[in-house]
Amino acid sequence: MQNSDKIWQLVDAKRTEFEGLSDRIWGMPEIAYTEYRSVAEHTAMLRAQGFGVTENLAGIPTAVMGEAGEGGPVIAILGEYDALPGLSQEANIAEPRPLPGNGYGHGCGHNLLGSAALLAATAVKDFLAATGRPGRVRYYGCPAEEGGAAKAFMVRAGAFKDVDIAITWHPASLTRVDEALSLANTRMDFHFTGRASHAAAAPHLGRSALDAVELMNVGVNYMREHMPSDARIHYAMIDSGGIAPNVVQASAKVRYAIRARDLAGMLALNERVRKIAHGAAMMTETSVAISIMSAVSNMLGNTPLEEAMHQHLLRLGPVPFDAADRDYAAQIQATLSEEDILTDYRRVGVPPRKDLPLCDFIVPRDSRGEPMIGSTDVADVSWVVPTVQARVATHAIGTPGHSWQITAQGMAPAAHKGMVHAAKVMAGTALDVMSDELLMKRAKQDHQERVAATPYVCPIPPEVQPPLQPRPKAA
Repeated sequence: MQNSDKIWQLVDAKRTEFEGLSDRIWGMPEIAYTEYRSVAEHTAMLRAQGFGVTENLAGIPTAVMGEAGEGGPVIAILGEYDALPGLSQEANIAEPRPLPGNGYGHGCGHNLLGSAALLAATAVKDFLAATGRPGRVRYYGCPAEEGGAAKAFMVRAGAFKDVDIAITWHPASLTRVDEALSLANTRMDFHFTGRASHAAAAPHLGRSALDAVELMNVGVNYMREHMPSDARIHYAMIDSGGIAPNVVQASAKVRYAIRARDLAGMLALNERVRKIAHGAAMMTETSVAISIMSAVSNMLGNTPLEEAMHQHLLRLGPVPFDAADRDYAAQIQATLSEEDILTDYRRVGVPPRKDLPLCDFIVPRDSRGEPMIGSTDVADVSWVVPTVQARVATHAIGTPGHSWQITAQGMAPAAHKGMVHAAKVMAGTALDVMSDELLMKRAKQDHQERVAATPYVCPIPPEVQPPLQPRPKAA
């Protein structure tokens, strides 16, 4: 308890600096592999706090790692800072109002995620320096979680090979230890090539790539009836072939996200979708080129680490929101449906509470709700390092993920409070592992038992490289 109190004090001592970092990242939203300004901010903060810095980690220009301490175990605290397209939004209001610009916005709270992780790592660094205790803490600044699978590429490159324990968190509406459920996910592009022709004068000479895309989509839709109920398949038109209806489209591209509860299930679905694409090409006498953009595994849990993190949540208690925080959250809830709010409660398996805009409790460890599962590249880290993740309340209950409402709340005082709370949870958990050899041993044993039957194989083919983006030119 004394160590917990000390590490929490070290978090509070620097909270203002890191709230500022979070707000700066919110104000410069950058999507996957373009986070040059965001990584520069994190790199500058690492240097200012006295970390040794490794830039261009795993050959990714927007990834960075900072390390401090000597000897002992290596504890990694993982941060993110990528934004999303189409979620630009003015802050601290309760109505949709996009900002001028490219339309990007932090609609998943990654401005908070990376800042809290770096604050936690800084507190652990300061504790080690003050006490002379052996141990090393690392902050991993990880780009492109939103569809770019940067951590999977980083794992494949060996960036975590000497890490003992990994810790992270994610902004949420309800505070709990993450249940460690996620879907394995592949993103694949299907580029159909046909033959252009005058659609009226010589339609028989054309071979429509757009027809092939549409037939592929129909085929996948029929397949949905015959796949596991917890699998998910989504698509987006990347290139529809043009805007002239009197031209037979010679080129069209569709991108698919294919998800399943585990890697084997995902790989099986991948092959079925590939067959449908080839069938569509045969029907339209076009050709199809298939390429994988990215892929991630399903998440592995770790019971000893989850129990240790839950104890910190219980000791800290709920995030200390005040009346002003609750008032703004209530305004946000007024923009949501009853179903939005009930979904958050169903997801974690606790009874819904009326007139509760912000979470004022810790979800029990044994609570199990309805699986509503997304994907994350944290999963690939969990296959090679014992990993634990917290969910900490930063926004109104019911706020949908990837929404303008999350962007709007991203710089609110409630978000700052949740961010600092998360840093305390992560820093305290890191210190527990460093201080308790038995906990470390149990966490590693738990991990070894989980991977023994199915050793990790990176879901990204070796020939696929990160889709790096050039540094934007200075204005």
